[in-house]
Amino acid sequence: MKARIKFSKCGSMRFIGHLDVMRYFQKAFRRAHIPVSYSKGYSPHQILSFTSPLGIGLTSDAEYMDMELEECPEPEKMVDWINSQMNDEIRVKDFVLLPDEAKPSMAMLAGCDYLVALKPGKVSEFRDRPDMEQVLADFVAQPEILVTKKTKRSEKQVDIKPNIYYLSSKLEAFEEQTGQAYGALCLDTEEYQPVFYCQLTAGSVLNIKPELVMQALCRFVGTEYDPLDYQIHRLEMYGDENGKKGEIHLLHDEIPCQLVPLSSYRK
Repeated sequence: MKARIKFSKCGSMRFIGHLDVMRYFQKAFRRAHIPVSYSKGYSPHQILSFTSPLGIGLTSDAEYMDMELEECPEPEKMVDWINSQMNDEIRVKDFVLLPDEAKPSMAMLAGCDYLVALKPGKVSEFRDRPDMEQVLADFVAQPEILVTKKTKRSEKQVDIKPNIYYLSSKLEAFEEQTGQAYGALCLDTEEYQPVFYCQLTAGSVLNIKPELVMQALCRFVGTEYDPLDYQIHRLEMYGDENGKKGEIHLLHDEIPCQLVPLSSYRK
């Protein structure tokens, strides 16, 4: 039996790495007596897989984990059972059962929504800028948006313009564009002042980080980018209804991507 969990991660837990988060959930499941399936063999372990884990220091309202269960007698109580063993900085927000043939969410990941916010006490060119919407419109209107993308072995210039689906400095406008209602965030937007919201391509095949967009935007307005000045917060993760494993459908392709939040994605 397969299931998918959506959870938030904020506060001091943003400094906890992926392996420690995985161990944290494993222990919580044991304490809550969740009947997680175990692998076979000499060293059995819980069958869990995370979708594009956050980097150190990032926060999120939409992290996803797939798991296999031996049984699930009361799925409507799973969120409460798991949260009873969690702290306030990692909270399960949703639990859904999946068809047995459902693919891992990481394999089907196609897009993510992010908030880029200014950290408390930091100064920025973008703080309280009244023409921010026009700046973003001019930024994406460029013929190309070149950035240097680094890998473990090399670095290369790539054009990320096709990978930027939406940009807005206003939450209401961004929600209208994406069709989502994000509700109350675990990131305090009074303390962390929003600079802009963005929807970008994501996944194992084509992944664009919001830091690259912020770097290119700073260069566009002629200011220096300091990654320590900004907080990246993930708002949602999507699968592509028109996609298959290994395929890339961009928003403006002949067959465009059809993004569906992973909590509603059943393929």
